Amino acid sequence: MTTQTAHEAPPAARRAPIVPSYVEDAWWTPSDDSRTTDVLDANTGEPVARFGSQGLDLAAMVAHARGTGQEELGKLTLHERALKLKELAMFLNERRQQLYEVSFGTGATKIDSMVDIDGGIGVLFTFSSKGRRELPNSNVVLDGPAEPLSKDGSFVGTHVYTRIPGVAAQINAFNFPVWGMLEKFAPAFIAGVPTIVKPATPTGHLTEACVRLMVDSGILPAGSLQLISGSARELLDVMDYRDMLSFTGSASTANSLKSHPNVIDGGVRFTAETDSLNAAILGPDAEPGTPEFDAFVKAVVTEMTVKAGQKCTAIRRTIVPKGREQAVVDAVSARIAQRVVVGDPRGEGTTMGALASLDQLRDVRGAVEAMLAAGGELAYGTLDAPVVRTAGGDDAVVPAGAFMSPLVLTWDDVDAEAVHSQEAFGPVTSVLGYEDVNDAVRLAARGAGSLVATVCTNDPETARALTVGIAGHHGRVHILNRETARSSTGHGSPVPHLVHGGPGRAGGGEELGGIRSVKHHMQRTALQGSPNLLTAVTGVWHAGADRVIAGSEAFGADPSNTHPFRKSLAELRVGDAFASDLRRVDLEDILAFAETTGDTFYAHTDAKAAEANPFFPGQVAHGYLLVSWAAGLFVEPAPGPVLANYGLENLRFITPVAAGDSVRVTLTAKKITPRVTDEYGEVAWDAVLHNQDGEIVANYDVLTLVEKEDTTYKNWA
Repeated sequence: MTTQTAHEAPPAARRAPIVPSYVEDAWWTPSDDSRTTDVLDANTGEPVARFGSQGLDLAAMVAHARGTGQEELGKLTLHERALKLKELAMFLNERRQQLYEVSFGTGATKIDSMVDIDGGIGVLFTFSSKGRRELPNSNVVLDGPAEPLSKDGSFVGTHVYTRIPGVAAQINAFNFPVWGMLEKFAPAFIAGVPTIVKPATPTGHLTEACVRLMVDSGILPAGSLQLISGSARELLDVMDYRDMLSFTGSASTANSLKSHPNVIDGGVRFTAETDSLNAAILGPDAEPGTPEFDAFVKAVVTEMTVKAGQKCTAIRRTIVPKGREQAVVDAVSARIAQRVVVGDPRGEGTTMGALASLDQLRDVRGAVEAMLAAGGELAYGTLDAPVVRTAGGDDAVVPAGAFMSPLVLTWDDVDAEAVHSQEAFGPVTSVLGYEDVNDAVRLAARGAGSLVATVCTNDPETARALTVGIAGHHGRVHILNRETARSSTGHGSPVPHLVHGGPGRAGGGEELGGIRSVKHHMQRTALQGSPNLLTAVTGVWHAGADRVIAGSEAFGADPSNTHPFRKSLAELRVGDAFASDLRRVDLEDILAFAETTGDTFYAHTDAKAAEANPFFPGQVAHGYLLVSWAAGLFVEPAPGPVLANYGLENLRFITPVAAGDSVRVTLTAKKITPRVTDEYGEVAWDAVLHNQDGEIVANYDVLTLVEKEDTTYKNWA
């Protein structure tokens, strides 16, 4: 990625309005005589905005986030915050056309804006859904089972996630002013951590327009979102170990931020996504005329032209079998000539817009000139100002616009340093030939760490060899063939479910990845203590903690206690339990189950063969017979607040049960998760089957849906 510099200020009479910051829940604008940076329409060169932050109190912003922001977000559970993300996504979705109008001035076409704006809104929807499905409705996330730390079980340990107590600051690149903000904001918000956004100046007015909508929605708690429009060079000076900084931009800027004393010594959590010389590898089997060859060419052209190639995930190096370079160049060139119309996105028929600024145009042209001087040859396109489609639909050269022709370079020396180290952050790709699969892996690795690579092949062995060979150098591998050509989200499209980031040159950071990214904004802490106190802290019952047991007095229950299946969520508590009586298992039961189900595995039906099996003491009961009987032992059959059993988790069979043995079950309310939007919630029950000697036969979790209030039983009665 390249760093943007300020334009020279246009005459005062033509000066655009100053873009405000959002500070301590109010809009703030510097004085009009402050030093400002001007932003021009990327297509016409007309002034559209000015940025300045002189006089902005960054320390007050951080303090407000740590104080008001943390307090207000902490009043909500993980599920409640996730639900607010859905509300926010719906609000923005209805108003996204307002953002499109601003986006056109950044050089983005309608499709580019969809990737940025609709993609960002989609991230909110996805994280809202995953947050409510995969996280507890609380503010403590249990991580893994408890570890016994004493022989008698009185001292145990586990891990939990809780939100970091500071602010999540984000410094973003110019190419995705909406998506880049929302993909960082969403997981931080669910975690309960307030955000300070610092967008790149060339497109920061689009970020400001989105933040304004978010604020106007009234959905966000006070202090949960603030915006810096302009410079924020001193931001790290006022951050400490409680805080997190996520950066997207150039490697040089990332290295400068990483060397800040508050990162090195002060403990500020820092993650970066930086330069990336991504590759696409055409498999040896993907010859011209195959679906793979066509899909490969389409992917290369798409990545060259979407956002005018200004994507950290764009294909910079097109790696193809030696001898097939010209065929690929010809096919890519033909597709560009047929399908790509460069121009103002507001013009009819435009498919590729301008670069974000004239500074960006100079940077990209300079990078290409350096690559040509280092041995690259221009196989398609021109460095001259192209004829472009104007907003009025005419074709002309527009000197004030940041327009550039798509360029394809070839290299006689595929190991030239420049092609593996110089990033032209625009509509530029280089075609390189490889000798064999191992050579393709070697060339891809020359990028010294990348965000993504595409492997295009229909041969399973080639797919395996290339993927395994390059995976350690990439954050994501996109495998493309005829089966995914239509359904794939594409080489350059990170999805919120999967990790976005990469090693080495790509910055070594990690974003997205589903709930992983929520946990990036949380502290993993080891807990040690008694089962009772760990239960109290986590909200999840731990073995050995106190229980209120109904059922059989012979196995520790008080018969006067109410069966937990008769309790709604309003009455049910973690630790409420039921203990059954024993039920004898006879050979006739085992054989009947085998005949009814068709499971006639010899250990259940053939005495001689079962005796020869080293795992079984003769004929034994089916595990699923025992689980079925367990349900019969613990179920309270009358209608009541338990609405449905929707699954089992973590089922393990421990001790075989032979004919003549007996089994009993103890069921304990382990975790209770009310749903914010429904009249019921989930309850996970710890189920343990014992035999007549007290040995554990099986253990698992039973999952049920339970009403918040017991209306079912009352209506039935």
